[in-house]
Amino acid sequence: MFSSAWNFIKRHKKKFIFTGALIGGVYLLGKYAQIKFREIQEREAAEYIAQARRQFHFESNQRTCNMTVLSMLPALKEAIVTQLNSESLTTLLKSKPANKLEIWEDLKIISFTRTIVAVYSTCMLVVLLRVQLNIIGGYLYLDNSVGKSTTTLLAPPDVQQQYLSSIQHLLGDGLTELITVVKKAVQSSLGSVSLKETWSLLELEQQLNWIRAEVEASSRRSLSWYLLADDENVLADQACGLTENDIMTIKLLNETRDMLDSPDFTTVLKACLNRGFSRLCDNLAEFFRPPPGDSAPSCAPDSLSAVSLPLAKIIPIVNGQINTICSETPSHFVQELLMNDQVKEFAANVYETFSTPQELQK
Repeated sequence: MFSSAWNFIKRHKKKFIFTGALIGGVYLLGKYAQIKFREIQEREAAEYIAQARRQFHFESNQRTCNMTVLSMLPALKEAIVTQLNSESLTTLLKSKPANKLEIWEDLKIISFTRTIVAVYSTCMLVVLLRVQLNIIGGYLYLDNSVGKSTTTLLAPPDVQQQYLSSIQHLLGDGLTELITVVKKAVQSSLGSVSLKETWSLLELEQQLNWIRAEVEASSRRSLSWYLLADDENVLADQACGLTENDIMTIKLLNETRDMLDSPDFTTVLKACLNRGFSRLCDNLAEFFRPPPGDSAPSCAPDSLSAVSLPLAKIIPIVNGQINTICSETPSHFVQELLMNDQVKEFAANVYETFSTPQELQK
């Protein structure tokens, strides 16, 4: 029996060898597939965790942006009111001076100028801080990433402080230049308008649109200039020996300037300005409602022209809008800017750009 079995094996030796090799190969291939599958699972899990971590960091960064905007609005309001002080004029008017008409004319120009400047500068503040804090946020994410290949920080605390202090340009020289441009447009549009002339809400809105068009058409520079100082000024301030932190700060400022000069930034800022002026008109509409009991429905197509007020009554209404626009408590005006979808999308793109390692961007 053993002899016949042995003879059978010898006759089919090649088949047995092939079958054994095939079974062994299948076994090894299965083991290799298990190892590879486990590696893929672990890599996908690591990528998911990293993506979730980055998303959490981004969302936290946006909350910081919102709180920073709200915390800076009082300083912005103070800077505007200091340069466009209508309160001193209203105080003078209460004393019934001989040059009452002249003071009213000054109040007309200052009231419209400071409200329009408040809309512009608040929109600029929202978008600029979105850019700056998401650039810093992206670098901070990389600085704290697991497996980072170098110990050199991309955004050390001193550099962050120096870089973020550049916001003072918007509250200083940038704001002063903006006021000059807006005041000139207001003077051109309203200078010859009588205080007794009556306007409907629609006519007031048209005046605001004309002033805005003149501001944006006649500005010698792009709107981004009001947000950040020129390259030459930055370098001149650092001329007496550049430290490593100075060089890193200038790099951040140049990257910010590139973002501010981009078409996307222009689109987002324009969207914010459209929303801001629209909200301003909504706020003003509250003062143009027909008296109680009036038969004219407020929702009628011609309701924007149903009520007219003399300019002398519109001036104090416009003058007081800065308290809503630059309110540190979240008003509809500020909330709509912070929650604007285009602002959010732009912020996500900035963060994505600066939180991605350079080797992955190539």
